[in-house]
Amino acid sequence: MLMLSSPLLVSLTLLLSLPLLFLLSQHLHLLTPPDADDLALFRRAGWAPHTTSHLSATPKIAFLFLTNSNLSFSPLWHKFLEGQTHLFNIYIHADPTQPITPPDPPLPRSIFIPSKPTARAHPSLISAARRLLAKALLHDPRNHYSPLLSQHCIPLFSLPFTHSFLLSHPHHSFIEILSHDPNLHARYLARGGPRAMLPQLPFSSFRVGSQFFVLTRRHARLVLRDVSLWDKFRRPCPSDDPCYPEEHYFPTLLSMLDPHACTGFTLTRVNWTGSWDGPPHLYTAPEISPELLHRLRHSNSSHVYLFARKFAPECLPPLMDIADDVIFRNSTIGHL
Repeated sequence: MLMLSSPLLVSLTLLLSLPLLFLLSQHLHLLTPPDADDLALFRRAGWAPHTTSHLSATPKIAFLFLTNSNLSFSPLWHKFLEGQTHLFNIYIHADPTQPITPPDPPLPRSIFIPSKPTARAHPSLISAARRLLAKALLHDPRNHYSPLLSQHCIPLFSLPFTHSFLLSHPHHSFIEILSHDPNLHARYLARGGPRAMLPQLPFSSFRVGSQFFVLTRRHARLVLRDVSLWDKFRRPCPSDDPCYPEEHYFPTLLSMLDPHACTGFTLTRVNWTGSWDGPPHLYTAPEISPELLHRLRHSNSSHVYLFARKFAPECLPPLMDIADDVIFRNSTIGHL
């Protein structure tokens, strides 16, 4: 009988264990703690000043751009923003693994924040949105509203109208919160089975909604102070079934913490016609018209949409052609 020395036995055991270790490595990242720099940032931002009511200056909109390609519509946003620098700040999270060229000229009052790679249907999108919210909270105490946007978004109204609309709802966040989506149970199970989100999140509290929202400063602080629910959502789904955490974390958290101060709908119009578990309709240049923009503004409810997506870069010239007469033509809330 062959007798193996202790060192040789250990080496052989490790060698035989390599395939198992490889398989486990695909899931070990689920258990790694968040980056220390993110933890410190979120902790500081969660305790940022709560209210801007003591400030005499007008509350600002913090436009949060989450992008993995060039901001192709920056000329349109320039036109949207010009002459109104007292009303806004801009924060940009640009995926560092992509060849993104900053706008030239830069968007006014814009800051590219320290960023990390992002991927669709992955918690990295939640982390990126949290970084943007944190920067807005810490950078300017007058940032009261935080719309999350992508490089494919366009404004549907002028900045004065947008600001007035939000200012008329100072205590409400505009975030879609749905509790009866047909895919909800499958998405919940895709997170690791029926007990994976317990005890923090029973299925009865699980919600879904658009990843594009407008949060008040108070709700941004609540998001950054959350630890327990984020600890569940920061873990990628262990199966091949998509679970789209970026569409669940924010609606679920705010539905649990402060549902009465959430409108339940988004202000960003998206066309899902013909899409099934994939990206929304991508508008192209031949589709751009005043009629399209007027349709995108209005919902089936009593509210309007302030932004819309998803637009191909080729849409910029026709949008610029009608911007002054359609998008930025003065409107009043009472006439809508």
